Amino acid sequence: MKLSDIMSSMQLSGYAEVAMLLFMGAFIAVSISLFANRDSAEWERCRHLPLDLEGDDSPAKQSTAP
Repeated sequence: MKLSDIMSSMQLSGYAEVAMLLFMGAFIAVSISLFANRDSAEWERCRHLPLDLEGDDSPAKQSTAP
């Protein structure tokens, strides 16, 4: 008996279909959660994070002189 005969008799195609359904479900859930809350105050705060220099440890305020 060949390995290909053993693998074809196991009918593993169901696992691929289940994995695809799980992936699609997770993708849809993440997409909905991203687009449902796009007008919230948290998104507005995060939008300005890279430009915010109010912290004491920011590189712009650190001095290189001893």
